[in-house]
Amino acid sequence: MRADVPALATRAASVAGSPVRDLLALTARPEVISFAGGMPAAELFDSEGIAAAFGRVLTEVPGAALQYSTTEGDPGLRTATAARLTARGLHTGADDLLITSGSQQALTLLATALLEPGDTVLVESPTYLAALQCFAFAGARVVPVPGDDEGLDPEALAELVRRERPKLLYTVPTFQNPTGRTLPAGRREAVAAVAERHGLWIVEDDPYGELRFAGEPVPWIAAGPRAADRTVLLGSYSKIMAPGLRLGWLRAPAALLRACVIVKQAADLHCPTVNQLAAARYLTDADLDAHLSRVRVAYRERRDALLDGLAGALPEGSRWNRPEGGMFVWASLPEGYDATERLRVAVEHDVAFVPGAPFFAADPDPAAMRLSFVTHTPDEIAEGLRRLAKALH
Repeated sequence: MRADVPALATRAASVAGSPVRDLLALTARPEVISFAGGMPAAELFDSEGIAAAFGRVLTEVPGAALQYSTTEGDPGLRTATAARLTARGLHTGADDLLITSGSQQALTLLATALLEPGDTVLVESPTYLAALQCFAFAGARVVPVPGDDEGLDPEALAELVRRERPKLLYTVPTFQNPTGRTLPAGRREAVAAVAERHGLWIVEDDPYGELRFAGEPVPWIAAGPRAADRTVLLGSYSKIMAPGLRLGWLRAPAALLRACVIVKQAADLHCPTVNQLAAARYLTDADLDAHLSRVRVAYRERRDALLDGLAGALPEGSRWNRPEGGMFVWASLPEGYDATERLRVAVEHDVAFVPGAPFFAADPDPAAMRLSFVTHTPDEIAEGLRRLAKALH
C-alpha cells in the first residue's frame, strides 16, 4: 500500500495565482488587442544598443561575463545606478545598493528579511497585485489604507498605524500600479512624519518614475530627512531598458541591506552576471536618457489616444483619470457593472483589459478596470476601443 504524498505548504496552497498573469495566457492570441498586461512597447526597445553591449562584454571579458559574481551585484552596474539616483536628487553610493532580479525580487527579499507570520503590512487601496501575493506568502496580515484620486490619505494612515501597529507600509507613490496616481509632495512628507513618529518601515517602489511625460517630478520619500533611515527605495530597469534582463535594485539602510544580501544568497546567489555586465556597458556606451525621451514621446501619444477614445468606448457615467506618466489609466464603470463579467464578453470581441477587483486587499470595487496604454500604437488603441465599445454596450 502506497503512502500519500506529503501536502504542499500551507502558504503554497492558500495563495492564489495572479489573475493578471493568468489573463495574459488567455489573451496571447495575436488578433487580441490587449490593454491588460503592463508590458513596455517591444518595438521601442533599444535592441541594437543592448545587443552591442552584450557583444562587447562577451568579446572583451567573456570569462568574467560567464562566471559567478558577487551577491551584491556587479560593481560597475551598482556605480552607474548610484550615479543615476544621485543625478535625480538622492545621493547614493554603490555600497547602498543591491542588484535584484527586477524590483519584484527586491520586494520578496524585504518580506523575508522583515516580516514574521502575523505581522501587519499596510498597503494602498488598490495596490500592486504581486505585492499582495508576496505579503501573503510571508504570512503577513495586509490592511488597506483608504485614499482618493491623489493616493493614500495620510490621516487615515496615521490612525491605522496607531491601531494596527504595522511593521511596514508598501507604496508606489509615482504613477502607481494599477491606478496611475501620483502622491503629492505634501502627502509624502506627511507619510514620512508618520513613519518617524511610529517607527514604521516604508517600502517605496518606483518602477515608473522615469516615464513622466507631463507635470513636474515629485521628490522620493526616501530623499526627505524625516524617514531616510527607515525608507527602502526599489527601482527597476524593466520599464526603462528591457524587462527580459530581469534587473532591478534595492536601496536600503546598511543593516537591512545586509540582511537582504543574505536572503538573496539563499535565493539565487546573484543575478545573471552577463546581464549585469551588459547593462553596465549599455549605461556607459549608450545614451539611456535620450532613449527614454523617445519612449516618453511615444507613451504620451498612446496615453492621449486612449483618453481621447474612452468617452465613446465606456458606458455613460463611467469615470477615469489622466495620469502624468507611467503605463496605466484607472477607470470605473457605472454602478451595477461587473468588470470581470464584462471581460469575458470583451475577449470574445478580441480585446482585453484587467478587472480592478484583484488589486484590492479588501472591499474590492467590481466596476473598476485597469487599462494599459503603452503596448499598442495609437491606431491599434483606436481599434481596440471600438471593440471594447461593442463589448461593453
